[in-house]
Amino acid sequence: MNIIIMDKLNLANEIQAQLETVYDPELKPANIVDLGLVYEIITKEDGTAKIVMTLTAPGCPVAGEIMNEVQQKVAAIAGIKEALVELTFDPPWTKDMMSEEAKLELGFL
Repeated sequence: MNIIIMDKLNLANEIQAQLETVYDPELKPANIVDLGLVYEIITKEDGTAKIVMTLTAPGCPVAGEIMNEVQQKVAAIAGIKEALVELTFDPPWTKDMMSEEAKLELGFL
């Protein structure tokens, strides 16, 4: 799945690199980007970054942990003054959203 990027600060690559270090503990070794959980990366000129993402299931027991890690890693990037994480289940996540690499790592291919 392709991530929608609206980047006023030219930090999308750095943000994506940080998001690639975040893992769903139930689906290691694939990161949340390769799992297809990140839908949008938005930065604004005021230093705000917003990550729109989903989880593999609405009742994910580690939802808070994953979202906190995303927020902390994005907020730590130079030039980001505020990091927001928006959770959505529209569209709902499916295995088809995973990268080929993630599918291989998790044995889906």
